[in-house]
Amino acid sequence: MSAIVLNEKMEKASELALPESFNGINPHNLYLYVKAAQAAQRANSASALTRAEVRGGGKKPWAQKGGGRARAGSRRSPVFVGGGKAFGPKNNRNYDLKVNKKQKKLALNFALNEHAQNGSLFIVDSIEVASGKTKDAAAIFKALNQRDVLIVKSLLDEKTFLAFENIASSYVVEANELNAYLAANYRSVVIEKAVWENLVGEAK
Repeated sequence: MSAIVLNEKMEKASELALPESFNGINPHNLYLYVKAAQAAQRANSASALTRAEVRGGGKKPWAQKGGGRARAGSRRSPVFVGGGKAFGPKNNRNYDLKVNKKQKKLALNFALNEHAQNGSLFIVDSIEVASGKTKDAAAIFKALNQRDVLIVKSLLDEKTFLAFENIASSYVVEANELNAYLAANYRSVVIEKAVWENLVGEAK
C-alpha cells in the first residue's frame, strides 16, 4: 500500500510505500479503540429516582383488607404512576474501557492502511493558511477533491485553525491529537511530512 504525496498545489507528485508493519493488522484492534472512544463520550447523565427517592407515599393508599384490591403500602412503589423506577439508570456508572498502548498504535496503523488502500491517505510538506481566511482554506479543500478530510499538522497555528474552522467537512488537529477514531471517522487523511516520518519511525 502507498500514500499519495502532494505538491504545494495539492496535486499528486509521487507515492510513498507504507512500512510492512502497517500490513496484516487485526481489525479488531480498531474496533476496540473506537468502542472505547465512543464510550468515553457518553454523557452519563441519565438518573432515575428509586422508590426511596421520590416524594410522598407516607400514607397507605387504602386499607389492607376489604377492598378487593391488591395490598399496597406506598404510592412510591414502581407499580404506581409517579412512583420510583425499579432498576432504573443511575449516573454513577463508569463506562471507561481500557485500551493498552500497543492496541492504540495498531488501531491507528490499521486505519491509515485502510485509507492507503482506498487512495485517501495523503502526505504533504506543509499545510498553512497564513491569512487566516476561510476562502483560502476552502481553496485547499477544493483542490484536495475529497468529501471530508482530517488534516494533521505537526504544530497547529491559530490562523490555520481559524481558516478551517468554518469548513464543516474538514478538521485540523496537531500530531499528538491524532488517533484511530479520528482517522476512521473521516473519508480522507492529509498528514504533514514531519508527522508522517514520526509515525513511520514509531511503527518500525
